[in-house]
Amino acid sequence: MSGFYEGGTYSGYGGGNSSSNAGGSSGGYNNYNAGGVGAGGSSDAFSGSMGSAPTSSYSQPMQQPSSSSGQQHQQQQQQNQQQQQQYQQPSNAMNNAMNNAMTNLWNPTMAMAATAAATGQVPPVDSQFIMGGVESMGKHLFETGWAKAVPGLEASMIGLRPYFAVDNSYVKRKMTKVLFPFLYRDWARVEIMEPNPDGSSKYAPPQEDENAPDLYIPSMGLLTYVLLCALCYGNAGKFDPEVLPDVTSKCVVTQILEVIAIRIGFYLMEAPVSILDLLCYTGYKYLGLSVNMLSGLTVGHFLGYGHRSYYFTYLWTATAVSYFILKVMANCIPRRTSAVGPKRQFMVLGFAGSQFATCWFVSQTAFLK
Repeated sequence: MSGFYEGGTYSGYGGGNSSSNAGGSSGGYNNYNAGGVGAGGSSDAFSGSMGSAPTSSYSQPMQQPSSSSGQQHQQQQQQNQQQQQQYQQPSNAMNNAMNNAMTNLWNPTMAMAATAAATGQVPPVDSQFIMGGVESMGKHLFETGWAKAVPGLEASMIGLRPYFAVDNSYVKRKMTKVLFPFLYRDWARVEIMEPNPDGSSKYAPPQEDENAPDLYIPSMGLLTYVLLCALCYGNAGKFDPEVLPDVTSKCVVTQILEVIAIRIGFYLMEAPVSILDLLCYTGYKYLGLSVNMLSGLTVGHFLGYGHRSYYFTYLWTATAVSYFILKVMANCIPRRTSAVGPKRQFMVLGFAGSQFATCWFVSQTAFLK
């Protein structure tokens, strides 16, 4: 290869190559004017016929993906809309079912309040409105809800309801009668004119008759006695969480065995009696036991004679409870009993004397000062 530059013109030589101007060939080295450069053709080759073809060939493939991607995007939007419609149908059905269930379970007032809360349109809060709705819902659930779900639960609650129909006046009179029974002469229960379906006598509830048995005083007496026993253990530094179930189980098992023994005695005499009534009568001893323990703790803390104070009080309370059971059983057992069964007088005395033994057995005096 050889060449020279002359007068603004560059001449080059190559085998079989001819000089050309701006539209030169691609065979070899070409002649270029001033400011013209190239290799295998002039600068117009990139903007002329040879340069235009690549431009058109590359512009068309870039347009095709854009149109196909737009179609795919539209199809995807349509599929998403169809899926949203499918999801909305079950949710609407579920909302309708929930609204129907709320309307059937609650009263109209609660249904309106729940709907307003769900939609965000909550009215100003009224305490009386809320309490009225809660009260009506509780009554509805109690009458037609969970009470009927458990077999026998509703009948048990109806049967126990009269034994807890007490007020403050009855509780005061009953506690006085249990602790000081010698001051009273009237022990007969008040009968209602309307008899029971089986023909037996129907008696007035505790609110109307102080001689009626109740389960409120025995249950509260047991709870108080257990807590006082725990306090006694705590003062001696011997408290353990197991004290509570141990004392409770001992008292409950003793009372159950006592009720079974008395019920057998009534069966032998062929005298009718209710198991719940026997639970009430035998549970009044917990009132005396609570008084005994309270006396022992108080005197033991201030004077140091806890044991003596406990047993001195025990003599009074056990005698009072025994006399109370004597008068109660004398009115519960009919005058005429079975001719072949045990004598009525002996059974009544046996029931009354059992209170001394049971009160002593469940006493917790080991840690009294």
